[in-house]
Amino acid sequence: MDHWSFLFGQIAIYSFLVLLVTGVFLTFFYDPDLTQVVYQGSYLPLRDVPVSRAFASSLEISFDVRGGLLMRQAHHWATLVFVAAVCLHLLRLFFTGAFRRPRGLNWLIWIGLLVLGMAAGVTGGILPDDMLSSGSLSLIQGITQSIPFIGTTVTGWLFGDEAPGTQIVPIFYWLHVIVLPIIMAELFVARRWLLQRHGHSHYPGAVHVPPLASLALFFFTAAMLTLLGTVAQINPIWQYGPARPGTIGAGAVPDWYMGFLDGAIRVMPAWEPVIGGHPVTLSVLIPALIVPGAFFTVLAAYPLLERRFTRDTKPHHTLDRPREAAVRTALGAAGMTFYGLLWAAAANDQIAHTFDVSLFAVTWFFRVAVIAGPVLAFELTRRLCLGLRGQEREELAHGVETGTVRRSPEGGYTEVTVAVREQAGIGGTPVT
Repeated sequence: MDHWSFLFGQIAIYSFLVLLVTGVFLTFFYDPDLTQVVYQGSYLPLRDVPVSRAFASSLEISFDVRGGLLMRQAHHWATLVFVAAVCLHLLRLFFTGAFRRPRGLNWLIWIGLLVLGMAAGVTGGILPDDMLSSGSLSLIQGITQSIPFIGTTVTGWLFGDEAPGTQIVPIFYWLHVIVLPIIMAELFVARRWLLQRHGHSHYPGAVHVPPLASLALFFFTAAMLTLLGTVAQINPIWQYGPARPGTIGAGAVPDWYMGFLDGAIRVMPAWEPVIGGHPVTLSVLIPALIVPGAFFTVLAAYPLLERRFTRDTKPHHTLDRPREAAVRTALGAAGMTFYGLLWAAAANDQIAHTFDVSLFAVTWFFRVAVIAGPVLAFELTRRLCLGLRGQEREELAHGVETGTVRRSPEGGYTEVTVAVREQAGIGGTPVT
C-alpha cells in the first residue's frame, strides 16, 4: 500500500468484520416473527400497544438487553460506512485504471460487494418491522408488482396471499443473516486470493506501508464505529412506532445509498401505458429496475468495453493519474453527476419547502438535470484533463515559471524558468 486511497478497501473489510460481530450478537435476541402480541416491555409510551414479535424484540434489544442499543446502532453505522467505503474504493479503482488486466475479476468482486451490501442494508432495515420499514416494504411491493407479466407472481412469492403478509420478514431475515454474509465473505476470500496471485497495483514511486499500520486502521475503524453507536442516534424505532400497512411517517427516507432509487422514482413522469391489454407501470419499472440494472451492468462491463475500444490488452500494474485518461475520467464524472442528481432529487420536497419554491418546478429541474448534467460534467472534465496535460507538456518544453524577471545587459527582460526534471506521482514520491 502506498497511498491513502488504498485505505478505503481496508475500511470496507474492517467494517464488514464489525458487521459480523454485532450481527451475531443481535441474532441471539431478535425474533423474526410477525405474529401480533401486546407489548409489555420497559418503553412506557408503547406499553399495551399491539405490535409484532419482531418489533417487540427490537425494542427489547434497545431497552432491556445490556449493550443492545449500542450493538444495534454500531451495526447500522457499520452498514453505512461499509457501503461508503466500497463506493470510494470503486471510484479509486475506476479513476486510476486499476480494473485493467489482470485485475478485471477484482473489479467484479467489488461491484458484487456493493450490490450485496446495499441488499443487506435493505433487508436489515425491514427486520425491525417499524413504520420506516413499512414504507420500504410498500416500495418493494410496488417495484415487484411493476414487473411485466410476472410481477404478481413474484409479489406472491415474497408476501404470500396478502401484502405485507407474515412471511416477508422471515425471508429477509435468513437472507440478511445467512445468505448475504456468506456470499460476501466468500467474495472477500476470493479477493484475497487474487491479491496474492497478482500482487498490489501501485502508483509511480510506491512506498510500502508496514502491516502494523493496517492493524492500527482496524482498531481505529472499530473504535470509530463504536463511538458512533454510542453518541450518534440512528434508526430510533421507538419514535417511529410499529408498522401499519399503508402508512408511513412524514419525512421518512431510506439510508443514503438508496437515495438514488427514491430520487429516480420521484422525478419519473407518471407513465402507465396499456400494452396487450395489460397496464405497464413505467413510472416505477424504469427508475426502480431498468435504470439501476443498466447502470450496474455498464459499470460491471466497463473493463471489457474500455479494452475493446482502446485495444489495450496488456497487463497493467502501475496506476494512471486521472488526467492521463481524459475520456475515462470524464465518464466517471458523468456517472457521479448522474448518481448525485438522483440522490439530491430524493429531497425534492425538502428543497421546495426550504427555499419556498414550487415542488413542480424543482421536480422538472431534476428531470432536465439528470439528462443534461452528466453531458455537461463529461465535457468539462475532459477539457480539464486535456488542459492539465497540455500544461505539463508546456512545462516540460519550456520549464516552470519562477516569477523572477532578469534584465539583460542589452536592456531586455526575461523570466527565469526552471527545467522540469522530476514529476510528482500520485503517491507523493517524485518520479524521474
